[in-house]
Amino acid sequence: MTTYSQQVAGVGYTFDGLVDLMAKATPLRSGDELAGCAASSDAERAAAQWALADVPLQTFLEDLVVPYEDDEVTRLIIDSHDRAAFGEIAHLTVGGFRDWLLHTAAGEDAADTFRRIAPGLTPEMVAAVSKIMRNQDLIAVAGAAVVTSAFRTTVGVPGRLATRLQPNHPTDDPRGIAAATLDGLLLGCGDAVIGINPATDSPRATSELINFLDDIRERFDIPVQSCVLSHVTTTLDLIHQGAPVDLVFQSIAGTEGANSGFGVNLSLLRQADAAARALGRGSVGSNVMYFETGQGSALSAGAHLGTGGRPVDQQTLEVRAYGVAREFAPLLVNTVVGFIGPEYLYDGKQIIRAGLEDHFCGKLLGLPMGVDVCYTNHAEADQDDMDTLLTLLGVAGTAFVITVPGADDVMLGYQSLSFHDALYIRRALGLRPAPEFEAWLQRQGMADESGRILPVDLASSPLRELVR
Repeated sequence: MTTYSQQVAGVGYTFDGLVDLMAKATPLRSGDELAGCAASSDAERAAAQWALADVPLQTFLEDLVVPYEDDEVTRLIIDSHDRAAFGEIAHLTVGGFRDWLLHTAAGEDAADTFRRIAPGLTPEMVAAVSKIMRNQDLIAVAGAAVVTSAFRTTVGVPGRLATRLQPNHPTDDPRGIAAATLDGLLLGCGDAVIGINPATDSPRATSELINFLDDIRERFDIPVQSCVLSHVTTTLDLIHQGAPVDLVFQSIAGTEGANSGFGVNLSLLRQADAAARALGRGSVGSNVMYFETGQGSALSAGAHLGTGGRPVDQQTLEVRAYGVAREFAPLLVNTVVGFIGPEYLYDGKQIIRAGLEDHFCGKLLGLPMGVDVCYTNHAEADQDDMDTLLTLLGVAGTAFVITVPGADDVMLGYQSLSFHDALYIRRALGLRPAPEFEAWLQRQGMADESGRILPVDLASSPLRELVR
């Protein structure tokens, strides 16, 4: 095991291996303190970042954060690594890679270059470089990267920001869901997905919700995809029963053990991906998987230990989850950045930083990355913090965000973004809905030629039937 040393202001610091170095270099967050792997001071954190900057990228292919023989996520990361794509940057250190990213982001061919090297990047390389980048660095590079995916709408197109319309209801009441869906559609939301978190994981309830959403889509000829966020096994069984499934959802994490806690493995995800693709329900693309992630999930499952039995920092494990997602070319991936709670991200500052890190890392790895800009009510955060993160993500070119009625999810009991927040960020930054959805809005008289949402007289709109 390699030991890393660095002096700061005449004081020497030593880090016992790559796992320890990565953890100590991570910007402060409560989850790493809970795990006992955070730096003990700002000076130690700075020393770790200096030392990490000098680590060659090649090291991450040889000194594995989680052992190859113990973890199928590690095996996926290493076995799928594209050496040819890596060759362009193989000579760089982590610090050199940061400089290269910023230089490339400033050039005209940034999107093509980032797309070309993505298969040569491992999650650990990307996590490492993010730890030595300022917020503006993360925004600049992510904003220059372009990743698109498609099913009935195309997500990730430059100059556009899609939204998930999340019409959750504490009892899955159809009228309540319909009212929230109508509210979101009238405010131009839903082009990434209309996605319901069901109140139960009952196959019957899930089937009823899937058919309910599909009926809405067909009745009003809306070019959107729907998803009921049940466990992948529930959705897979319903596919076999002939249910009109668009997307398969699953929460995933960055270690085999944490994924086992979610009741999934790579083989099961491959089955679900193949089954959904075989339905051929997409009109402009065939990306069918929807993954959610979040910093702290592995720690909360007690599945966060790496090489030498040391705790791996939560951000590195989060980025390893993107290595899982990348295997399936998903339509959507989003981090529920503040949802797991202040035990992992304590306040608005930590949530904002984590959201920018997650978005940057996912996008650099080639994912259509979105963010649930959110927090729980016992966190030291408020809606002003969410306004800040939303604005920064809009500048950084996020593919989509989550929107709920009034920014308050009454079923899950947390705070996210409202439909009106989507109007704000689109108008402030000149962003438009997904192209296929925008065309539908214009046909309904709900958007002008620039994509700007228009007020609608509901009494004369066919959509009024949604709540009758």
